[in-house]
Amino acid sequence: MKKSMAIKDLYEIKAVSDPRLSPGGDEAVFVQTVMCKEKDEYFSTLHSIDLKEKSTRQWTFGEQRISSPRWSPDGRRIAFISNRSGVNQLYLIRRDGGEAERVTDCPVAVSNPVWSPCGEKIALTIRLEKGGTFDHKEEKEEKPKPFVTTSMKYKSDDRGFHDDSYSQIAYVNVETKEMTRLTDDEHDYTLHSWSPDGKYLAVSTDRKEDRDFSFQSDLYLFHLDTGEMKQVNGEPGYYGEASWSPDGTRLAYIGHNREFENATHNKIYIHGLETGYSVCLTEGMDVPVGDYLNSDSIQGSSRTGIQWSKDNESFYFLASDSGNTVLYYAHIEGAIYPALLQEEQHVYGFDLDSDRQTILLAMSRPTEPGELYTLHVPTGELTPITRLNGELLAARELSSPESFRYNGAKDMPVQGWIMKPAGFEEGKKYPLIVEIHGGPHTMYGNTFFHEFQVLTNSGYAVLYVNPRGSHGYGQEFVDAVRGDYGGGDYEDIMKAVDYALKEFPFIDESRLGVTGGSYGGFMTNWIIGHSDMFKAAVTQRSISNWISFYGVSDIGYYFSEWQIQSDLGDVETLWKHSPLAYVKDMDTPLLILHSEKDYRCPIEQAEQLFIALKRENKETKFVRFPESNHNLSRTGKPSMREARLQEILDWFGEHL
Repeated sequence: MKKSMAIKDLYEIKAVSDPRLSPGGDEAVFVQTVMCKEKDEYFSTLHSIDLKEKSTRQWTFGEQRISSPRWSPDGRRIAFISNRSGVNQLYLIRRDGGEAERVTDCPVAVSNPVWSPCGEKIALTIRLEKGGTFDHKEEKEEKPKPFVTTSMKYKSDDRGFHDDSYSQIAYVNVETKEMTRLTDDEHDYTLHSWSPDGKYLAVSTDRKEDRDFSFQSDLYLFHLDTGEMKQVNGEPGYYGEASWSPDGTRLAYIGHNREFENATHNKIYIHGLETGYSVCLTEGMDVPVGDYLNSDSIQGSSRTGIQWSKDNESFYFLASDSGNTVLYYAHIEGAIYPALLQEEQHVYGFDLDSDRQTILLAMSRPTEPGELYTLHVPTGELTPITRLNGELLAARELSSPESFRYNGAKDMPVQGWIMKPAGFEEGKKYPLIVEIHGGPHTMYGNTFFHEFQVLTNSGYAVLYVNPRGSHGYGQEFVDAVRGDYGGGDYEDIMKAVDYALKEFPFIDESRLGVTGGSYGGFMTNWIIGHSDMFKAAVTQRSISNWISFYGVSDIGYYFSEWQIQSDLGDVETLWKHSPLAYVKDMDTPLLILHSEKDYRCPIEQAEQLFIALKRENKETKFVRFPESNHNLSRTGKPSMREARLQEILDWFGEHL
């Protein structure tokens, strides 16, 4: 008899990511990541697979995290990043075997390796101060000292408080291990690709002096001999992920000019190196380029960007469309269409073998964590290559979501999904939990979600929808939430519940629960301040007070202006959209979950809500997660992820 998915199955899931084909196309490498309960950590290893024999080989071992495997141009070596020395450094391993060799020995981490076309150098990024070197400094025990800043962007959820270092570009000679610094200033650079002729690097940066009020990323060509930087994009905006055509005559890149701020669709541009002009190729395509699909089971994935064919005229990319992340084909003359037609697909990584007309995919489905597949382009034949999670899935009973559509606010069509409880029996009534995603500019959809399977295993039906503000349904839809938080989005979600109660008679309308994180936490707070429909709620890493959020979040002052479209000169509007203003109307028992090192939605948001609820004698409970940031549910310490899920189950178990 099959078991149902449990919390502890987090440790059984093998996450596959970053598939990379060898230059000859006969072999591929990928990263496999697992959670270790004993060490309370994530460990990842490098594997290869013979695409003809379907045989796999493990290349690295031990307690480490690795990322970014990249084949050398001749296919004889693979570069990758590993923290086996304590800090992320660059390593090389030979295809024919042997121990990995460390190439860099820097006091700080390096990342994002990019091979030169000649195979003699590898460019990378490293955080350095202006004028700083790659040498180790003698460590001295220092007393704590005050943190001083004049920048509004002085902290971030991933890095914490910023120091005086910046993300800079360097390269290392793979034979001599000598490192050369290419940029030396006080700007953060993102490295994209090396030109086929070896003369240029494509990089992005914001070179504006007043960075407090600059929110752009311009694309540049960095000349390796002269150090000259030539800007590629014409209009200011947010651009990157640049990829050269094989003959070096064109540069494809992804971005937008921020006409809808952070709700703007990413598009693809083609830049002619001879003409110096860029053309938007996806202007008529009303879905965003890139992967915006939420999942709690994918680890170590990296942006795939654009993969050119050897004909120098066509390429492949990912776009988010109606709950799927789809692989698309495009031609420079304007033809664009899906390369893979599946009802349910979350393609989150791929690589192209143009000679064999084969694409290697990392793909997840609602009842399958990520696995590798090959797609034969001419026939559309999809072949599974790995079954890393096959044994686990064969022993588990999983719930398959059913998609539906309904009319939300102002009759805008909205997509949702319903999952039945494990062991579902016709004629029986079940409690329902509504899940609300964060962002708000992300989307739920056709991917594996461990948390949802755990809830269905515990006897709950699960409802999740993509209300306005979600990606995948057009520019107008994703922009519709801005300035209307708690308006049309709230109506979209509540109409989904009404629809589910009408169409799915197995739902017990007297036992409804609601939960969500980040924006989903805001919406959970908002819902229970405006409706008594739910019997229990769990708010996670939430926003409760837009007035204080403006000054305490790492993105607060500009995110509030973009999304609520108000600043501290209009506290009435900020307060009107704040769930804290409606505490007296919150009669639903509320569990508050929050990470103590969350700088995106700082924990003071939870503290205010908790104290206000207790002052009104409302039923509430507050759980704080130490040493955790905003990404607890996806990349947090395994023990904290376990504890979080258990708190959710216990709360709903007690009240539903």
